[in-house]
Amino acid sequence: MNNLTNLLTRAFFMSTPLVLGALGEVIAERTGMMVTAVEGIFLIGAWGGFIGAYISGNIWLGFLIAMFCGLTVAALYALTTVYMNQHQIVMGTAIAILVSGFCTFFYRVIFGIQTTPLKVLVLPNMEIPILSKIPFLGAIIFSQNMITYCTYILVPIVFFIIFKTSLGLTLRSCGENPEAVDAAGLNVRLVRFGAVLVAGSLGGIAGAYYSLCNVGMYTSEIISGRGWIAFGICFLGNWNPLGALIFGIVFGISEAIGIYVKALGLSTIPSELFSALPYILVIILTVCRKELRVPNRLGAKYLKEN
Repeated sequence: MNNLTNLLTRAFFMSTPLVLGALGEVIAERTGMMVTAVEGIFLIGAWGGFIGAYISGNIWLGFLIAMFCGLTVAALYALTTVYMNQHQIVMGTAIAILVSGFCTFFYRVIFGIQTTPLKVLVLPNMEIPILSKIPFLGAIIFSQNMITYCTYILVPIVFFIIFKTSLGLTLRSCGENPEAVDAAGLNVRLVRFGAVLVAGSLGGIAGAYYSLCNVGMYTSEIISGRGWIAFGICFLGNWNPLGALIFGIVFGISEAIGIYVKALGLSTIPSELFSALPYILVIILTVCRKELRVPNRLGAKYLKEN
């Protein structure tokens, strides 16, 4: 029972940045914008968050800087795709590559070449009184860190905004029929730009989660494709925050299993296979997922008619 509890506790811990990043994707993609720079946003969030926390000694300032870094990259992506009408996939990939080189170069400029990694104290867990004492579930759900709690509170909030408010109707309409939104006197490009900025902010915090909550350090390989997993979770969750939560937990479990098996040496199978388990899973689930209600204008440019 203790092993199962530890595994599921780790799964919820590892699912947090995936759910957070996927929520940002859901918001943006509902407006028709595929934030394909998500890997770069995660990476610069991890980079900026670590540097901010290390220099200031304040982990929350690190998260704030990470959010700003993610927002900045998202603004660059939105500027080129929303206002300059560049191809979303091409620009997102190019920006992600640019960010990778930027982070590596300026990390060395700031700290030099280190023989041993620099470290910060990770964000501690915070037990919720009474709830953390609930048998089994208390240790799994109510003994996490503040970012995890905020992420899971954010899921129903985003769901309510998207499906129960006029703002959500506007967001969804921009992804389904932007001409109708424009005819109603609303600025489609401004709505899309704002949605991408929100996705970038959440993605930046998600990236910082790996450097400030998971390992307490920064390396150029710290994200290792997890931004793309968050991107895939948005699709698998059918552009629904609740779906993103479910599949985020599924991928958190898969990642926790890989870590758990490697740590205990329970298998003769190469450890690299377990490290690849979440990526294998996203391929399998994407192929098997049949009924996807893709936003009608997802990834399409919007050119306002004069």
